[in-house]
Amino acid sequence: MRNLVLAAAMLAAPVLAQGATPVKPARLGLCAACHGADGMATMAGVPNLAGQRVDYLRQAMGQYRDGRRDVAVMRAALGPLSEAELDQLAAWYAAQSPQRQANP
Repeated sequence: MRNLVLAAAMLAAPVLAQGATPVKPARLGLCAACHGADGMATMAGVPNLAGQRVDYLRQAMGQYRDGRRDVAVMRAALGPLSEAELDQLAAWYAAQSPQRQANP
């Protein structure tokens, strides 16, 4: 019986974690300079990240960091970040609500 309860708890943990609001990442500053702290870009031509799928964001950041997506500024920004920091950033931006821009 104890094993059954443990197994149920392990299966429920990812679902519960998805509903939790992520903590604002310590390394958000450099990303926020272009993408905005809330995921709404502050510069023309920079994509909004708010509300994007967490798995997409995480995969894209990893690809920028290791050079599979060849954008020098992104590689420089993400290069020093750990796997855990990339996970935090992806979760943060995915949890933000996209907002309508005044001047699209």
